[in-house]
Amino acid sequence: MSAALLATAEPRRTRGGASSAVRYNRPRRRAEQTVWIPESLYRGSDAPDEAAAVYIKVAALDARRSFPGARHDQDPCTARVSELAAALGMSPSAVERGLTYLNRDCPDGAEPWLRTTQRTHRGGRGRSAKRYARLVPRDQAAIEIPVRLAEALTPRRLRAWLHLARATAKGLQVTAAELAGELYHHSGKHAGEPLSERTGRRLMDDLEAAGWITLGRRAGQHARHAVTVNTSPLHTVPDAPAPDPAVDDDALFPISDLLAPPATDTHDGVGADDHDGSLASREDSSLTPDGRAGNLSIRRRRDSGSNGPRAVENQAGPTFQSATPDEKRSNKAAGPYRGPGLQLSPRVWQVLEPVHPELPAISPYVLRRIGQEIGRQLSAGVGMERLTTRLTTRYSRLTAAGPAIERARRGEVGRWILGAGLPRHGCRLDSCEDGTTWATGERCALCANIAATEQALAAAAAEEARAQQPVVAEPPPDPPAPPRPPVTWLRWPPPSPDLGPEPTPDEREQARKAATDETVRQALAELGAPAAIRLYGRARVLPHLTDPEHDGGTPA
Repeated sequence: MSAALLATAEPRRTRGGASSAVRYNRPRRRAEQTVWIPESLYRGSDAPDEAAAVYIKVAALDARRSFPGARHDQDPCTARVSELAAALGMSPSAVERGLTYLNRDCPDGAEPWLRTTQRTHRGGRGRSAKRYARLVPRDQAAIEIPVRLAEALTPRRLRAWLHLARATAKGLQVTAAELAGELYHHSGKHAGEPLSERTGRRLMDDLEAAGWITLGRRAGQHARHAVTVNTSPLHTVPDAPAPDPAVDDDALFPISDLLAPPATDTHDGVGADDHDGSLASREDSSLTPDGRAGNLSIRRRRDSGSNGPRAVENQAGPTFQSATPDEKRSNKAAGPYRGPGLQLSPRVWQVLEPVHPELPAISPYVLRRIGQEIGRQLSAGVGMERLTTRLTTRYSRLTAAGPAIERARRGEVGRWILGAGLPRHGCRLDSCEDGTTWATGERCALCANIAATEQALAAAAAEEARAQQPVVAEPPPDPPAPPRPPVTWLRWPPPSPDLGPEPTPDEREQARKAATDETVRQALAELGAPAAIRLYGRARVLPHLTDPEHDGGTPA
């Protein structure tokens, strides 16, 4: 993004030839419309996330009236709340929450960003209100952004994009933790607190996936992410993976599971948190963003699991038995497993042969993740024999230590297989297996060179450290210390003099007017510097202090 996005305090020339004190929003087509938004609407914890999006839309609809040269009878924004909600993809209550904040006086005492005038027909029937947007002064920092951003992004993602745009315009590289520190909770028990770093990473990933930012991971200074904001969504089209016709025995696994394991982040809940009530509330509107009638609510009721699966007679093991269409299995006593029934392909079952006795103790979810990891490595070209040998060798080392296998058998076998049993150990060469070349069985040459280099560097560093150590002669013994005089403990700090009752502001003002240099020096000698400054003021007492660095306590 160019530096023009960042507001400057220098006035610009308008069509009249005279400088203007505000930034005008030029009326354009909807696809090209831009609006200046001040920093006070997206920085800080006082403004809700919806305020920025609502101001952008109202200011865009009010641009024809507020632009220089407009007709005097030009109407401002007359859109109803339902129409604003349909255009922004928000609920009417969220739009009303943003309008409520924008119609209040600003925290710095300035006038509200929106001014609303209610209207009614002669018969008393209500009409849409007129909303006037206050333009951004030129002496305030602001960013000019397209209006389509407010229509395409949720309020929180829009606010995150604005922070990234401001940082990019200033030439700053923002981390996920710093971005989350600029965003706040506005409801619930964490209201007023910044978001977590995990939420900041998720916001950056969502914006990158939508194409509104380009994220260069670890490409910036000090391994920070290099962020480039886009005013139009940019999407890359990935190449579709070619199916392997030779492999047909993994049909029990979805191809998506083999290419990318499913994400476990459910975005902090089962549904979108829009702070408007439970997920089962109803909310209808007469308009949708494309002008058709329909329901604008994005919330859905999900099965809470109150009606559990019906009881059946199970004769097979809990892990490898088949599930009926209406039943989902789990061997955990905490509750029924709600996922689909587990089935392993023959190749995965053959790779897991060394740990077959441990499989019944593994939960179906972890076992499914193990199958996905094995399928991913097999698709990448790792042979079944190599995976089996790797798992056999490491499992034998685990069973050789009695306490380790006992800890693993108490429910951690599946995690051990995922984290230690299946990953490849070695250098960057694919043929390296624990420091040995898999095809020949000889020691990997690259691992040997790395080890030799590390030993040589360690030896050189130790030799250099020994050479740099100076030879220090042993100092002569110190003479015995003379006996110390007896210590007399004095009270510290000394008791402060009794200053009497605190003078009133009027009495303090009169004393300051009647004070002379002699009076100030006498107060310094009798009362001390803090009391004299509190009575006569810092400007009156400081010239009489002998210590120029004395901080005289509280200011006058």
